[in-house]
Amino acid sequence: MKTLSFLFLAALLNFGALAKGGEETVKIKTSAVCEMCKERIERNLGLTKGIKTATLNLDDKVVSVTYNPKKTNVEKIKKAISEVGYDADELTADQKGYNKLPACCKKGGMDHGSH
Repeated sequence: MKTLSFLFLAALLNFGALAKGGEETVKIKTSAVCEMCKERIERNLGLTKGIKTATLNLDDKVVSVTYNPKKTNVEKIKKAISEVGYDADELTADQKGYNKLPACCKKGGMDHGSH
């Protein structure tokens, strides 16, 4: 009986490891400047297919994205960031998305300390 319980527990642990093993994490440099930018990027990435988590560090403007590579890829993630109006590594912000940003969130905008 102990052996059966051990095998069951081992199988459960392996299944959990396999499930997590399908995730990858990428770090992408953005042009975000304030808390409003952070909320906008994280919210939009959170609604994107295949993305598990997205956390933007405003100190270095880098968003860490954990995603399922079977459902999305780095290029699609960068495109999603760009469509919101922000640069994503070498991909510049989509003009239509950028135009929708508040003035303070645009490059060279007003003081962002007030957010």
